[in-house]
Amino acid sequence: MRVPVRWVLWDVKDTLLKVRRSVGVQYCSEAERAGLKLPPAQVETAFRQAYRQQSRLFPNYGRAQGMSSQVWWTGLVRDTFAQCGVDDPALLDRLANNLYDNFCGPENWEVFPDSNSTLKFCSALGLKQGVVSNFDKRMEGILRGCGLLTHFSFLLTSEEAGVAKPDPAIFTQALVRCGVPASSVVHVGDHYVNDYLTSRSLGIRGYLLDRQDSDGHLDVPPQHRLQSLDELPARLKKDAD
Repeated sequence: MRVPVRWVLWDVKDTLLKVRRSVGVQYCSEAERAGLKLPPAQVETAFRQAYRQQSRLFPNYGRAQGMSSQVWWTGLVRDTFAQCGVDDPALLDRLANNLYDNFCGPENWEVFPDSNSTLKFCSALGLKQGVVSNFDKRMEGILRGCGLLTHFSFLLTSEEAGVAKPDPAIFTQALVRCGVPASSVVHVGDHYVNDYLTSRSLGIRGYLLDRQDSDGHLDVPPQHRLQSLDELPARLKKDAD
């Protein structure tokens, strides 16, 4: 007999919401307010390089090195603009602190059109919901500002957990909070390894959200793949019956 679903766990970035404009555009807008004119493409490239380096040297916001996520992010922003020729330390600090604050609220985030309705439907089915996301402490404020926070019984970020996906330990922590077997838990996310494979490795019912309907990851069966969150309620209702 199939165990009924009791919980739905969610990834957040690129699953429930996304950055409203590209990093290059948003960083350049902040730079322009400080009197700098920089090409968005150059800033975007510099950001990606700085992000890769920062993630390699200080994974998961530098938790193991005793860093805070704010220190991690402001260092990343300074490195990004330094690569673009900005060398004034005071200006770099101002840009970094302003951009960190800019991403604390809903202004720079966009909720996908299918997110709120799907979260409401899950609640209507009597399912409890939580977040398991590689994110920092700003998550709660962002979800509150975007009108999504009330759907969730708990939020577990990688900064709080001390481990990040694809480390299964973050899902193990989430399962403790759920208080039910892994087979009674669904996880929805857009990343093949971090969300789908890792959750499935623990017996969680992982779904891969593939909004672009890509042809990759042929090992993911159709019943585990979602093109839209609108497809989830019917599958959950079938499992909940």
